Amino acid sequence: MPDHKIDALLTTFGTGDAFERPRSTLREWISSDGSTAFPAEAGRYHLYVSWACPWAHRTAIGRTLKGLQDVIGLTVVDPVRDERSWAFNERYPDPLHGWEFLSQAYLATDPGYDGRLSVPVLWDTQDGRIVNNESADILRMMSTGFGDLASDAHDLVPADRVAEIDALNTRIYEELNNAVYRAGLSHDQADYDRTIDTMFALLDELDARLADSRYLFGDAPVETDWRLFVTLVRFDPVYAIHFKCSRKRITDLPNLWGYVRDLYQGYGIEDTVRLDEIRDHYYLTHPSINPGGLVAALPATVDLAAPHGRG
Repeated sequence: MPDHKIDALLTTFGTGDAFERPRSTLREWISSDGSTAFPAEAGRYHLYVSWACPWAHRTAIGRTLKGLQDVIGLTVVDPVRDERSWAFNERYPDPLHGWEFLSQAYLATDPGYDGRLSVPVLWDTQDGRIVNNESADILRMMSTGFGDLASDAHDLVPADRVAEIDALNTRIYEELNNAVYRAGLSHDQADYDRTIDTMFALLDELDARLADSRYLFGDAPVETDWRLFVTLVRFDPVYAIHFKCSRKRITDLPNLWGYVRDLYQGYGIEDTVRLDEIRDHYYLTHPSINPGGLVAALPATVDLAAPHGRG
């Protein structure tokens, strides 16, 4: 397999020593109205995820909340990856193709592909290619792309709040979702300091916002809540330790901590939160940060099943 398959995520920096995330490049769209080349069809599409990866995690949550389990297949990769890409094995086999690595999906789509080998991957079993590898797109498609195949039990993108949702999504992505990586992988002290200052200012702001609202936009969680949740649930077990996001823990922010437990307990997504796999992935996949490969103990304060008090 060619050398360009290697995922450059941990060695990608901008003009200085600040981490910059490469953009996803495979971004076709599924629609239920015939407006795109990929029509919504039950059984046609298959989602590849890692339980460890927050970007993939949010698409798995969307699949559950929108009742698409019987519409979109799901395959999980091993949480510990190396330069060869996300792997399949006896514990996590690939039932569709018998692949060894997810890189094979990228090369099947484009033999000359030289971008990042990331999860999630939304695969088209009919055309034998990746439709989309951008988690934000895939999550939004769960709400807007599958029409009557999707459940209406949870409206993740209310039509009258789209602009507000998109605006807060952008802030949370820039100042938290991606900022934890920017802090943890930065080689520049000033960049790290700025990132941490902005990150914890946002966390304080969100904690205050949730003092007066059960969720970010009222009484029911929307897409933004779940985009936030996947970072918050990893924060104390991993980011505060491994990525040096150490000014505060989420358990120090009472409204945010209750909110995390509320989302975890109330929406049937508990099985998507695999703290052991999350910790194994981060602590065993970044030798430049953790050369000894020691998996940090789970903080005793992280009890997702404890009463959340936000009824």
